[in-house]
Amino acid sequence: MTPNLETDRKILHVDMDAFYASIEIRDNPALRGKPVIVGGAPERRGVVSAASYAARKFGVHSAMPMARALRLCPQAIRVPHRMGVYAEVSQQIRDIFARYTPQCEPLSLDEAFLDVTACEKLFGGAVAIARSIKQAIREELDLVASVGVAPNKFIAKIASDVNKPDGFVVVAPEQVQAFLDPLPVSRLWGAGKATVAVFERMGIRTIGQLRRQSASWLITHFGRHGEHMWQLAHGVDSREVISDAQAKSISHETTFAEDVADPAVLEAWLLHLTEQVAWRLRRAEMYGRTIQLKLRYPDFKTITRSHTLTEATQSTDPLWQIVRQLFRDNWQGSPAIRLIGMGVSGLQGNDTHMQQADLFAQTAPGKTKVDTLTDQINARFGPSTLQRGRSKTRITE
Repeated sequence: MTPNLETDRKILHVDMDAFYASIEIRDNPALRGKPVIVGGAPERRGVVSAASYAARKFGVHSAMPMARALRLCPQAIRVPHRMGVYAEVSQQIRDIFARYTPQCEPLSLDEAFLDVTACEKLFGGAVAIARSIKQAIREELDLVASVGVAPNKFIAKIASDVNKPDGFVVVAPEQVQAFLDPLPVSRLWGAGKATVAVFERMGIRTIGQLRRQSASWLITHFGRHGEHMWQLAHGVDSREVISDAQAKSISHETTFAEDVADPAVLEAWLLHLTEQVAWRLRRAEMYGRTIQLKLRYPDFKTITRSHTLTEATQSTDPLWQIVRQLFRDNWQGSPAIRLIGMGVSGLQGNDTHMQQADLFAQTAPGKTKVDTLTDQINARFGPSTLQRGRSKTRITE
């Protein structure tokens, strides 16, 4: 097998540094330089949704129970989550992206891939575009982004992460192997704790050591997953950047720093992801019919479950009701969860949806009005002014 590294694409990965916490610090300068934790109150089984770099030095990370975070860092300042403000700032960031390319694929509110291949001649090259975006975010929004520039998505994402915070890393095609080889094998997408443990027993600790193994050897030990890792070790990733307007699905997922087995915490995060997906659907004026749940376990086994509605929706409530039921039907408390995600597919535009709604007349107007009002009020006033009821464990308190 011969790797086929494409060299003519120019992909950026833009990742905001400590996004939620950075917005809170920007909006309240008295917090600058202090350990800030965004999330719910500890007495209500609150969960950490973000932490400043000053707080991370104490071992605080997302998905951690707030009570534990405050034990690790008792001097931390806890601030409530403001989803409306974060979504509004995310839109401002995407407006900056749109000055340079329509090919933008959001991964979450705080990170996105951009394909600037077709825009280089207009704006002076991929590196110049990346610097302009980073500078515009800093000057216009008073926030810091880390940016990776590379021939594909896999390398660009690693490049944006290796020098955080305030990173800027360019990986030219001829530098790909020199960049990847010294990195630990855990940097490979799909190399979870169990896989890394197997590699370590075999004396393989770096991507370079893995790259020197044959594809057939990896396939023998890991099946199709082994072939995928062999391709990545050679810097090969052929996935395209797909904007929301082109997407066949819209999804969000989160990987926990530590495996989570608390059902209340997992449901709180699942609702948080659902709210983000629903917001993106409404922003793109799209509707979806199939709701999908994704769960990944510590051994990297991944399951997906889905349910298809009779009518497409962009409303948070039906999406949440379905994905929560999928979760409760398919996870009984063990094993712990390494990654949780939700997505919506079977997308259709506003015109198609309206035609079908006229035929079936199943949309609940009240729910649509609630979503619209929630988006408007939360975007304008910031704090969780309007939010749905949920279990006692909360992310957005």
